Amino acid sequence: MRKYLFVAAGLLVLTAAETKPTQATYITGSEIQATLKKAPVDSATDQQMRVVDVGKTNVGVGVVYRSAKANQSAVEHDNITEVYQILEGTGTMLTGGEIVAADGKTIAHDSKGPSGPSSRGASIRGGTSHKVGPGDIIIIPPGVAHLFTQIDGTIKYAVVRVDPDRVLPVK
Repeated sequence: MRKYLFVAAGLLVLTAAETKPTQATYITGSEIQATLKKAPVDSATDQQMRVVDVGKTNVGVGVVYRSAKANQSAVEHDNITEVYQILEGTGTMLTGGEIVAADGKTIAHDSKGPSGPSSRGASIRGGTSHKVGPGDIIIIPPGVAHLFTQIDGTIKYAVVRVDPDRVLPVK
């Protein structure tokens, strides 16, 4: 009996993995703006709006609000590719290089948050700086450090997270 349960469970997993989505997911502009308005003033807030199973991978969509007054930290994600599209505001983003902790030695590894397992630190050694503004798109593969080194007031952006290892919970 136990053998049949394992076979049945295996078939369910295979069937689920081969199931193709049958509908699209819509997120309206007004829903995005309403979510951004929930961010506390002078904060750095990342709000995941949806995570959708699209067949062979999951895709997450969120919005981020960052104030120049909030503490900014460097981060790199283990499994997730992020695609940012700047909606409002300008700043300077540093990508690549190596994350450095405040003590200059170690970086903190965090398995929580909207981007799955990630490493964080105080700054980045090396890397490339880019001025960013409305309409700009930044693609950040897994393992690439990134940090806003300057924000001119506030910056708001949409983020799409490509999750081939399905570490983000479907929402």
